[in-house]
Amino acid sequence: MDYLLALDQGTSSSRSIMFDRQGKIVAMAQLEFPQYYPQSGWVEHDPQEIWQSQLATLHAVLRESGISPNRIVSAGITNQRETTIVWHRKTGQPLCRAIVWQDRRGEALCRTLREKGLEPFIQARTGLKLDAYFSATKLNWILENVPGARKLAEQGELAFGTVDTWLLWQLSKGRVHATDVSNASRTMLFNIRDNHWDPELLDLFGIPANMLPEVLPSSARYGQIDETIVGHAIPVGGVAGDQQSALFGQACFKPGMAKNTYGTGCFALLHAGGNFSVSENGLLTTRVAQQGGALEYALEGSVFIGGAVVQWLRDGLGIIKQSAEVQPLAESVADSGGVFFVPAFTGLGAPYWEANARGAITGLTRGTTAAHIARAAVESIAFQSAALLDAMSREAGAGNGVALQELRVDGGACVNNSLMQFQADLLGIPVVRPQIIETTALGVAYLAGLQAGVWSGTEELSSLWRQEHRFEPRIGRDEAAGLMENWNWAVRQAITP
Repeated sequence: MDYLLALDQGTSSSRSIMFDRQGKIVAMAQLEFPQYYPQSGWVEHDPQEIWQSQLATLHAVLRESGISPNRIVSAGITNQRETTIVWHRKTGQPLCRAIVWQDRRGEALCRTLREKGLEPFIQARTGLKLDAYFSATKLNWILENVPGARKLAEQGELAFGTVDTWLLWQLSKGRVHATDVSNASRTMLFNIRDNHWDPELLDLFGIPANMLPEVLPSSARYGQIDETIVGHAIPVGGVAGDQQSALFGQACFKPGMAKNTYGTGCFALLHAGGNFSVSENGLLTTRVAQQGGALEYALEGSVFIGGAVVQWLRDGLGIIKQSAEVQPLAESVADSGGVFFVPAFTGLGAPYWEANARGAITGLTRGTTAAHIARAAVESIAFQSAALLDAMSREAGAGNGVALQELRVDGGACVNNSLMQFQADLLGIPVVRPQIIETTALGVAYLAGLQAGVWSGTEELSSLWRQEHRFEPRIGRDEAAGLMENWNWAVRQAITP
């Protein structure tokens, strides 16, 4: 029996998961690590704490599983994307703390570039909106603000990487400085149409090319975990950013297939095939995780407040004491009683992109109860996702013949049957929950296994994907359209100054 190891490095915790040849979980270990907020809008991690927490879970999953390292045929790395790390090539020591994807300190540079009219130029090459979310402005900030950084970089003494690259460097004892196409496509420095670091973008952001890692397909030979780490060398055969890895883990290999991850926020990706287009609906175009060959893309959009609305009901409004109480409370009423809840606590993401929008609850009457508000809050997750996925479907289908066929779901909130049924009703297509919802880790295990020859290709992986529950639409399209019209009216109230 051969096993696959997935190292899943997230924003708040590191995990290691062992899979067998059938894609089933054998063992799992998880460890949280600290978050740092030096000032408003800044979010940082200690790169060494990322590494040590990931290493600890690697050792823990080996202990828990009882599997010898020499029985692991390949390992894969999936990671929080965009987070930016710079380290000394000679010592391997970080130059400073990692700047996390949530960090907003690069906004000043983004504003300057927007005022110069450069956003269309950047988006045409990267598929990304000009935003501090991505790595380019974070890396520029480090070079401009950490004493001596730019001089060291120009002398070739510094290495840059996203979290996958940092872990590869540590695991290989400094032998490998590489990333994959899915992570590179989130830096705003990589030309996703021509498949290389873009010299004009590097010049625009002031980034020396010698800092950058080699870019490989997501399924490729990335060297190996050094034998001193766990007592036996383990090949590394897969790397992918977390959301693209989840798309792969959901076996969404063909145009028109989509997944939505229901977590604190919601991340939706729709496979768009080989068609690159700049979004007209505030969506991002990004590279999918792939083995190589023809370039393939996905449309991506984010809902800022998904499951976090339940935390607000608990901590802000105080109508529940524990998050688990929200479902029975919401199901104690037949519907929301005409109440709509727009949780625009931090503005609205795609397809609205209204940074100044604020939360709104509409349709209140004397008959409104806490249960109606709870139901409206839960339904807001489905309404926001439906608006996003509708924009995706229209954009992907425009002249390309790519139609959204079904929605595959994962993430913590996808276990809520009522929410998933309501999502299917709004979309008018089946919503399908897999047996294994750890799809981020599963995706990179698949990529590593493909490289090692464990599986023959994506057709075999598709046969491994197993449905746990399928939610079919139960209402007509006219009724669904009426609900979405009411939702959009509520959104306009949240946007109106």
